[in-house]
Amino acid sequence: MEKLKVLFASSEVVPFAKTGGLADVAGSLPIALEELGLDVRVIMPKYASVKVAGKEATMGTGVKVYFIEHDDYFNRKELYGDKFGDYQDNLDRFVFFCKEALERCKKENFRPDIIQCNDWQTALIPVYLNTFYKYDPFFAKTKVLFTIHNMAYQGLFDKEQFPKMGLDWSLFTINYFEFYGKVNLMKAGLIYSDAISTVSPTYANEILTKEFGCGLEGVLKTRQDVLSGILNGIDYGVWNPAVDKKIFKKYSVENIEDKYLNKEMLQKESNFKIDRDIPTIGIISRLADQKGLDLLAKIIDDLLNMKVQFILLGTGDNKYHVLFEKMAKRHPKNTSINLKFDAVLAQKIYAGCDIFLMPSRYEPCGLGQMISFKYGTVPVVRQTGGLKDSVEEFDLKTRKGSGFTFETYKPEYFFNAVKKALQVYNHKEAWEALVKKIMKLDFSWKASAADYVKLYDNILKK
Repeated sequence: MEKLKVLFASSEVVPFAKTGGLADVAGSLPIALEELGLDVRVIMPKYASVKVAGKEATMGTGVKVYFIEHDDYFNRKELYGDKFGDYQDNLDRFVFFCKEALERCKKENFRPDIIQCNDWQTALIPVYLNTFYKYDPFFAKTKVLFTIHNMAYQGLFDKEQFPKMGLDWSLFTINYFEFYGKVNLMKAGLIYSDAISTVSPTYANEILTKEFGCGLEGVLKTRQDVLSGILNGIDYGVWNPAVDKKIFKKYSVENIEDKYLNKEMLQKESNFKIDRDIPTIGIISRLADQKGLDLLAKIIDDLLNMKVQFILLGTGDNKYHVLFEKMAKRHPKNTSINLKFDAVLAQKIYAGCDIFLMPSRYEPCGLGQMISFKYGTVPVVRQTGGLKDSVEEFDLKTRKGSGFTFETYKPEYFFNAVKKALQVYNHKEAWEALVKKIMKLDFSWKASAADYVKLYDNILKK
């Protein structure tokens, strides 16, 4: 039986280029699919960060990665923009990428059964398949799955740029590209794809509402019959304290004592009092309203007046930089504010903290809570998107659950969830049992990859 052929199109892929979670998915899901017996190829732009000679590389044991080259478009330090904002020629860049992705299939004589497109940068692939390549026998049997990683980023451009795509003006209507007078690439991708997925079951329901649909909830409702949500996994070859070389000392559920050595070393490095009994609370986040930082800002002084230590790592909106710098001056003994990107410190926070905060306003999937589980760091999250699908409220009496949650997006509800975590923390035996339990949870790609294979099969049957 011939292998199912999948082309995975993404604008960023670990380990070649990354700005966010999409790159992690693109760097690990194709490998998991290959392990299930599929013939998977990945295609991405060749940015300056891609340190590979030639036009392709390999991931895992045999996943070919094709690079689309164009020095003027892609040989730049950043992927989508610089400190002045998005690159002015982003439409030109990703028009080129989408056209070349299809041409590359022909050059490699790779006829995909499924092209899995990811976010707006790849949204023109299904459009071009249904226009320029509509009668091309090479793609006669090819179907497209469009995966939404974040509805907030849709690829919006001025109407005047529409001709750059080479399409007929008749497609600039409310039924295709037009969105409040602008060109919307994601909208067209959703309309032209054979099926749509997103990165958690709860987010698949949320994006049908006005609150989370970002203006495209109406379009998604018309395609509700082909919309599904599959929770992302994480790569335990990377996110695993038993193999992590960046943390102070490796550990696993069998030698949990070494987690607390990591805690003491993190306390020392952060100039905190070295004391295992003081709960250490961590957050690693883009500093933006989406991540619930406005809630954190309202409770942080009350929290820091308690017997806790708080460590933050992240960069983002200037207002949060100012706010947390001021807060560090008010509470110098028990805060460590790190306004930067630091991959090593991130691992140390996962390993050395007791509690991990994710109070997100919305979170399509979220990887932080899954990583914190593996490192034995208990998450406190808002019940939204993938956070709701992966973190179950802990009950001290029954010992069921895996973390602490709140639903209403208000600071007092968030603070109550943190206080509940701190109360359970004082029940040492219950806390240690919870830590061991969450370390054994399995959020690897294996189950999610199997769900994608089922989805591919369903798409091909239609």
